[in-house]
Amino acid sequence: MIRTIVIPDKQTISFRIPEDYIGKQIEVIAFAKDEGLGKEVNSKKKVTFNALSIDTRGYKFNRDEANER
Repeated sequence: MIRTIVIPDKQTISFRIPEDYIGKQIEVIAFAKDEGLGKEVNSKKKVTFNALSIDTRGYKFNRDEANER
């Protein structure tokens, strides 16, 4: 994998790839490092948990029965 940061001085950029990449499908992605940082995301979300109430009186766990196939 190759990862590098460049500051272009013109609209065209060229770069070399390793020899073992030749003949393989590769992906090239270009974006500005500060792209998308202007918007602040509201990370404070209200988290709620709803618990189920189950009556377990009189219940006995049978480990052998649970492990039967």
